[in-house]
Amino acid sequence: MKKRLITSALPYVNNIPHLGNLTQVLSADVFARYCRSAGYETMYVCGTDEYGTASETRALKEGVTPRELCDHYHAIHRDIYKWFNIAFDYFGRTSTPNQTEIVQSIFKNVDKNGYIREQEIEQLYCPKCQRFLADRFVEGTCPHCGSEGARGDQCDACGTLLDPTELVNPRCSVCGTMPVSKKTKHLYIDLPKALPLFKPWMENASKEGFWAKNAIQLTNSWVRDGLKERCITRDLKWGIPVPKEGYEDKVFYVWFDAPIGYISITSCATENWKYWWQDPENTELFQFIGKDNIPFHTVIFPISLLATGEKWTMLHHMSSTEYLNYEGGKFSKSRGVGVFGNDVQETGIPADCWRFYMFYNRPETGDVNFSWKEFQQLINGELIGNLSNLVNRTLTFVSRFYDGKIPEGELDEELVKEMKEAEEKVTALLERADERDALRAVFALSDVGNRAFQAGEPWKARKENPEKAASLLKTLCYLIKDLAIMIEPFTPSTAEKMLSFFGCGKKTWKDLGVFEGLENISNVSLLFEKLEDARIEELRNRYAGTQEDRESGAETKESKKEKKNMSNEIPADETIAQQFARRVTLKVAKIVEVEKHPNGDILYILKLDCGEPELRTIVSSIVPYYKAEELKDHNIVLVSNLKPANFRGVKSYGMLLAASDPEAEEHTTCEVLFADEFEPGTILELDDQGEVEKVTTYIKPDHFFAMPINTVNGVVTIDGKGVGFGGKYLTAKKYLNGPVG
Repeated sequence: MKKRLITSALPYVNNIPHLGNLTQVLSADVFARYCRSAGYETMYVCGTDEYGTASETRALKEGVTPRELCDHYHAIHRDIYKWFNIAFDYFGRTSTPNQTEIVQSIFKNVDKNGYIREQEIEQLYCPKCQRFLADRFVEGTCPHCGSEGARGDQCDACGTLLDPTELVNPRCSVCGTMPVSKKTKHLYIDLPKALPLFKPWMENASKEGFWAKNAIQLTNSWVRDGLKERCITRDLKWGIPVPKEGYEDKVFYVWFDAPIGYISITSCATENWKYWWQDPENTELFQFIGKDNIPFHTVIFPISLLATGEKWTMLHHMSSTEYLNYEGGKFSKSRGVGVFGNDVQETGIPADCWRFYMFYNRPETGDVNFSWKEFQQLINGELIGNLSNLVNRTLTFVSRFYDGKIPEGELDEELVKEMKEAEEKVTALLERADERDALRAVFALSDVGNRAFQAGEPWKARKENPEKAASLLKTLCYLIKDLAIMIEPFTPSTAEKMLSFFGCGKKTWKDLGVFEGLENISNVSLLFEKLEDARIEELRNRYAGTQEDRESGAETKESKKEKKNMSNEIPADETIAQQFARRVTLKVAKIVEVEKHPNGDILYILKLDCGEPELRTIVSSIVPYYKAEELKDHNIVLVSNLKPANFRGVKSYGMLLAASDPEAEEHTTCEVLFADEFEPGTILELDDQGEVEKVTTYIKPDHFFAMPINTVNGVVTIDGKGVGFGGKYLTAKKYLNGPVG
């Protein structure tokens, strides 16, 4: 049994983490808790990522030194994770002497082996600040999507990685001066030269380590599009000095040094760190990250290690999630939009409720939207209506009618069989870090217990068939014990409380399916309190807008705009159908031209006649499903007011609707919803829609997908209402009951 080394993405130190940021540290915590319980030798390390431009710029803004800034926020992160009951083996930071020593050592070996190159480049220079500007010291307009406020390293709006010189109308983020271009030298890691080292390792590791699908796709795309030399130095003061002549005034780029932080943090935890990081034959490395960090963990960090020529513990399993969004929009750490770690503590709702929600809705295969209403429904419906209900009704019944002694008798063999099957399934899922499905399987087993209690009617059987009642109740008590073991990685305090009802101490995975050792029940109490509507509405209102607005109590023009963007002024009692009718425009359009996208194998560029003065262009990933001649001259349905997006250099002004098979894996089936029975330009409506004042602004994709569309017996519906016009419905011919997107 190999030992398991577990890391989660190092949270950047310069802000308070929100729920989306917490996904990774919580996910790794679940897996680490499971591994310890299952008997694996386990090390889970994490810590704050502290060097780089963002810390230096934030420190300048707050009038403190970078060290003072990092000390302040490191303590905040540490306390938030402690409140969430995250059981790190060690939580450290990257601004340590250990980090400097190990990063410089790795660099020297990579350089010695010929994988570092020097290049002279044109770089932006601020004449007022009198220094070259590192990427995040430059802001401007994104050349790809036109978004304002793009940073010199990345555009948050479209996710494109940038070079500062690509920005339109660049400006210094410190003083606002327009920079000039000057020549300077930087060091680059030669990723193309390292490809012969990297590609065989990646192909083998991704299969053996069953990497997440998005990790494989993104890594393959980097290789397919051609690896490029990547700059690893920056013109900053706050960072690790570059140990090379001529580079005394530069430091390492944070994305070169940050992943090495996993190693240095381990070295802070134990002097025997090489037992974990240089013992690949006996160690498996599991990493938990968000999809925006994938290439740094699957390409750059592994190449940095491979290029040293030394023996390193390399990535085994990559668990990379999609995004957790907030109330139809995006969490934003920089703008303070969403629910943050300190906010969560102030709600008075126990940490286990939040942990449960985060794992039950973990964004493993697609983006997930947090809403206060759904949070309430899941806590009340699953934690209380399912698990707590089973525990309370079973154990109070035994306490009351059996004097708190677990009944003697034979086990209910049918129920035992279901338990064992479910426990094997949960174990298999957790071995692959499929945490959402594992937790849902645990709660499905709890539901089995509730149905068994209801069907067994122990309140009758106790008198009419006491042996049957005793058998059922005894088995249910052991089922509750096993549920406690299986939910411990997810909700540790709840598991501890459940086991305390039996007078038990800690149980581990080896105790699953063991039907002995329980004798008495005592001190049974409710596991959770119901979340009432008034409380949820108060919290929803409290955490609208930005953190800055909430702290100041100000209702500025910007905060009003932010609130409007976040909620689009959705009334609390507005149904999804009403919201859809008001916010979304579905327009019939005729496909007049079809061509393959020159830079996208699965993309078509479609020219549409929407009954407008000019043709509309959209980009659609339907090449695998339709030939061009199968599309041309047909009418389709366009989400007409979807926010335009850039697809590999071509701007798409809308999205066509298509149905898919609900039983198939995501993005493997597609039926374009042809609408030849409607005239181009027709605006489709919902049943009984009536007069609606449409929102005239674009709708963001996150907001659109938060209002699900489905086919029901072939008819396209939203919230149970058919979509069509003039007495005719929009219909699917193939996927008659499934999702539409």
